Amino acid sequence: MEYEDLIYEKSDNVATITLNRPQALNAISLPMLRSLPLALRDADADPAIRVIVLTGAGRGFCAGLDLKEMFGVDPDTGAAPLGVRFDLPNSPPIVLHTTDKPVICALNGAAVGYGFDLALGCDLRIASDQARMGAIFTRRGILPESGGTWMLPRLLGWAKATELVFRGRILNAQEALEIGLVNTVVPHDRLAEEVRSWVAEIAANAPLSVQGSKRLMRLGLEETFEANVHHAYLQLLPLFASQDFKEGVSSFLEKRPPTFTGR
Repeated sequence: MEYEDLIYEKSDNVATITLNRPQALNAISLPMLRSLPLALRDADADPAIRVIVLTGAGRGFCAGLDLKEMFGVDPDTGAAPLGVRFDLPNSPPIVLHTTDKPVICALNGAAVGYGFDLALGCDLRIASDQARMGAIFTRRGILPESGGTWMLPRLLGWAKATELVFRGRILNAQEALEIGLVNTVVPHDRLAEEVRSWVAEIAANAPLSVQGSKRLMRLGLEETFEANVHHAYLQLLPLFASQDFKEGVSSFLEKRPPTFTGR
């Protein structure tokens, strides 16, 4: 399948989705808005894929929505037409949130506005030391429209989340690491190597277990402890019947690395 304004690549058990408008710092275009959910769903449905990597081409991750292209913003007045509608159920933030495969954001540069929310929607963020993250919505007269108002308080707590949003803060990579917005920061020329290392560790584990764990943690954000324990029990039943569970036990008893097949 062909995707517009992004590159979709498969290698072994990894799908890499690259936002591909480097001349615009990968600002989200209408074609990209349509292509990204399709690419995420294709990777999620592909039994060969165990990890998804989301990154940007060139020197930026994503500079937000391309307002001029998407809304016809008047360059002189900044005015945009009212009544613009999105296909929310099939929008990147919702599809990203409901993707069962683990998603790593390889944060190669600036992630601001919509790009900031897009990075937050990934499960893990590995940042180049050249990366920046900016919750600049209040500087533009809008708000974090793509999941940021839901994710930030859960990631950082109320006080730190409101500090970022109310002040319109832009953080460098080290500041983002210190408050827990990213998992790790590496020198820019080591970003790809670090991502490959994390991918290899995750892909070596039982994929059904990884995906089931992600689903349960996602459910746990909105349900009681007791409900989550019940869901965990129900999720365990098919895992106990899987070949991978038998392989996990056998490899432990035989003191050898497991070889999981996803079945």
